[in-house]
Amino acid sequence: MRDKLGLKELVAIGIGSMIGGGIFSVMGVADEIAGHATVLVFVIGGIIALFAGYNYAKLALAYKVDGASYIYLKYAFPKTLAIAAITGWSVIVGYIGTLALYAYTFGSYGAAMLGYADNYLVRSLLAFGILTLFLWINLLGIKEMGESEDVIVFFKVAIMMTMGIIGLFYLNPSHFQPLFDKSFSGVLLSAALVFVAFEGFQLITNSVAETENPDRNTPLSIYLSITIVTLIYVVLAIAVIGILTPQEIKAAKEYAIAEALKPILGEWGFVLASIAAMLATSSAINGTLFGASRMMADIAKDGIFPSILSYKNAKTIPSHALLSMYVLATLFVLYGSLDSIIAFSSMTFLLVSLAVAIANAKLYRQTNSSLIIILLSIALMSITVSLMIYYLFENEPKTLFDIAMIYGLIIISFTFYYILQRKHLKR
Repeated sequence: MRDKLGLKELVAIGIGSMIGGGIFSVMGVADEIAGHATVLVFVIGGIIALFAGYNYAKLALAYKVDGASYIYLKYAFPKTLAIAAITGWSVIVGYIGTLALYAYTFGSYGAAMLGYADNYLVRSLLAFGILTLFLWINLLGIKEMGESEDVIVFFKVAIMMTMGIIGLFYLNPSHFQPLFDKSFSGVLLSAALVFVAFEGFQLITNSVAETENPDRNTPLSIYLSITIVTLIYVVLAIAVIGILTPQEIKAAKEYAIAEALKPILGEWGFVLASIAAMLATSSAINGTLFGASRMMADIAKDGIFPSILSYKNAKTIPSHALLSMYVLATLFVLYGSLDSIIAFSSMTFLLVSLAVAIANAKLYRQTNSSLIIILLSIALMSITVSLMIYYLFENEPKTLFDIAMIYGLIIISFTFYYILQRKHLKR
């Protein structure tokens, strides 16, 4: 095993983390809102991710330590620990949301492949099973986790590229006419909703201390991985929109990509896409449990989470953090609303990326950043967040209420925990 991570390894981490369950889950949701212009949704989503990646890259190089967004906000606002702390809590809850999304998608594809597409029990059992499997693998050790991740990522990328290329030969041009059959604001809104499909590039910055020539490789790997993933998403979106009708996409929803291959390869096409989705979600669950549990343990060292979560066993595995994330993700899956999971996770990572951009604006001299690019990223993410809130308010008030409730609980829980911590310290 190499002591330092090179450019290829970092790009692999970024691609492997981003291509998770998000793309399979959000394709149907995006088409419902953006229509024929769904392809543009992923282009805009990629642009938003690139702007967000710029801020992460600059801050990572200035402060070569793990902890990512929590650490950056801690440095930017040293006198206001609550900002970094609440962000840390929100990021962890966001990761729990994405874990639930990945498990939900795994269960949806698995149930559909077995002939139980609308069966809540089968979907939930499969989701619970995959979370349990990767909890066990992560508890075994870093070597076991890494080896399983390498194999899964290789096969999922190969299958997805094959699916996209095959689909390009069976397009119906009329499916793209007119391009804007729905409002352009719907395209921007969808870009905000699908941002969860780009979540994962942040993990590259968590490896900055172990990176070979980080000044070159960290930013380059972020931009390359986001660009490559955007191209893959665009090819898949073209294939889905070009093959299926809007009615078919709406009916298929979270397994729209699998349905797109059915007319070409029959049932085997559906099975192939289902396997790709299940591999993608598996590797994403594996990687997210690995990275997020360590982030939770690191934050717990500062007393932001209960100190018990900072515990690491003899193999340096944060077993308590792993178990807590597993339990919470399982409960989130049982909640059962895909729209709420996507909306909450996208909102969280957009808001956190916005907070990181603001932190970079405050520290732009130390990070040697372009203030113009930072301000553009702040404006872009602010607009997408605003559009997302407006859409949810007008069309899905219950989902918006659910998101507000989760954020409210985070703030109340942190405040309560902080007060208890201060009382304990005074004693």
